[in-house]
Amino acid sequence: MARLKNECSSSTVKRKVWSWSEGFPSQTFLGRCKFFSLTETPEDYTIIVDEDGFKELPESEYLSVAEATWLALNVVSGGGNATSSQPIGVTKIAKSVIAPLADHNISVFMLSTYQTDFILVRERDLPMVMHTLSSEFTLLRVVNGEAVAANSTGVTNGFVKPKLVPRPIIHPLSSPSNMFCVTSLDPDTLPSVATLLMDVMFYSGGAKETGGQSEDSGHIRFFSFSLIEGYISLVMDEQTTRRFPNNVLFTSASGELWKMVRIGGQPLGFDECGIVAQISEPLATADIPAYYISTFKFDHALVPEENIQSVIGALRTNESTGQ
Repeated sequence: MARLKNECSSSTVKRKVWSWSEGFPSQTFLGRCKFFSLTETPEDYTIIVDEDGFKELPESEYLSVAEATWLALNVVSGGGNATSSQPIGVTKIAKSVIAPLADHNISVFMLSTYQTDFILVRERDLPMVMHTLSSEFTLLRVVNGEAVAANSTGVTNGFVKPKLVPRPIIHPLSSPSNMFCVTSLDPDTLPSVATLLMDVMFYSGGAKETGGQSEDSGHIRFFSFSLIEGYISLVMDEQTTRRFPNNVLFTSASGELWKMVRIGGQPLGFDECGIVAQISEPLATADIPAYYISTFKFDHALVPEENIQSVIGALRTNESTGQ
């Protein structure tokens, strides 16, 4: 198992998760770590956690850990001040951040939340990341809660700007029948729904799914919970939201629902570059907002329900160019 300095990406299979999960309440709900995310898919659970949280993960033969150290990048406007900065959506940074990183063969692991978007990169790629982005962005790092200038480490010579090439979609796409909600809740209400959250994350339905799909072949099990720097983000299907008490979950005035595009037929791994760019660039061109969540095996993009047909059309066009 590899221990990661800032964020650790790991995966655990479902068949033993109900006993293994007993170590989670103190970590997740008492906030011992500042960066924690858990995403359930039909295949497994993906956990992203900071170093302090990683030390508390229960040991298990069913836990696999990515063999790399990952750092979380967050693109904001407003000069990096946490009180005034506004998050920039994943499709808005597709051409300014995601595409340039792909052009420099930098693999990324994406986590969109209700509040913002995080781009995880391997620590060993940091010099190239800084070289790639420094001409367009002011690079800051958070130290003891304060944003300070990030040193470039002086590693800039020898990097050659690559020739930009089209990125056709080469992985199969699917769109489950579920409709999803991207929401949040007040951290003060967390204790009152902690038991419900534990049941949703670890016990309801997960043990019944043996083939990766539920009885409804078009419906998949997907749930994501993040607690990052005190902010909570939740992604769940519309049916699951009905289990929560009224007025607990934050919702938009329009009650917007999201459809999912799932990327990958076989596990994607961590080494291939450009997967996020393949999806986010066409959406950015079409000016379609999206949340993007990478997991241990597959990637997932959430787009507004009313845009799903145009999204599938745009991505299918990109997919066909790669055949």
